[in-house]
Amino acid sequence: MTPPTVLRADDLSLAYGRTTVVDSIGLDLPAGQLTAVVGPNGCGKSTLLAGLSRLHKPARGAVLLDGQVLARLPVREAARRIGLLPQSADAPDGMTVADLVRFGRQPHQGLLRQWSEQDQRAVDGALAAADVATLADRRLETLSGGQRQRAWIAMAVAQDTPVLLLDEPTAALDLGHQLEVFELLRGLAAAGRTVVVVVHDLTSACRYADHLVAMLAGQVVAEGAPREVVTTDLVRRLYGVESSVLRDPVTGCPVVVPCGPAA
Repeated sequence: MTPPTVLRADDLSLAYGRTTVVDSIGLDLPAGQLTAVVGPNGCGKSTLLAGLSRLHKPARGAVLLDGQVLARLPVREAARRIGLLPQSADAPDGMTVADLVRFGRQPHQGLLRQWSEQDQRAVDGALAAADVATLADRRLETLSGGQRQRAWIAMAVAQDTPVLLLDEPTAALDLGHQLEVFELLRGLAAAGRTVVVVVHDLTSACRYADHLVAMLAGQVVAEGAPREVVTTDLVRRLYGVESSVLRDPVTGCPVVVPCGPAA
């Protein structure tokens, strides 16, 4: 079995113009595990994902992929190794779900490698995994927001990269599909992929993630297994609320119950 891919941020700073959004982060994303990135709005979570995918050029430091500087890799090779599902994504009018998911196989195509049975199996598997196989022939603009989101998730899965980064993939989904997506991501990690997901629901992050990264004002303020790092003090520091942190009687994972604004 191929060893899981190691993704690392080394003294990484990311900025928009003169405004630093991610400030000198050193971070090792556990290989072959599901990492959840949490924190309040505007703390730099999405910018961090863009930097880790090389969509955002570092102002300082570097992102390392299996010890190689990501920015120095050829574009197609990087796309075969890291997949990114951003918070908002657009597709041309008239594109069907199947067209979108097939697009995920583009990094694997080339002059000497055309569409293959392996590509089709990856597409069919991704459609089934994201529960959109019955929507394959539907145009994206005819779908609900949740259905479109699952189609984009299927596209990211079809890319079949060893590292998968997703920014709030469950934001538009109902409870049932949220659980399905988290189970899908946990299954991908169990199969050896390194999965990093930005999550707003702290309890879901605690339940499904192997590793949790908490961000505040562009910096990592806590990191580790959810049951070790999620405390009432951390919740107060991140979100300015008092809470009770209970334990799920079945899994032992933290369950965060907000009580009200912090004094």
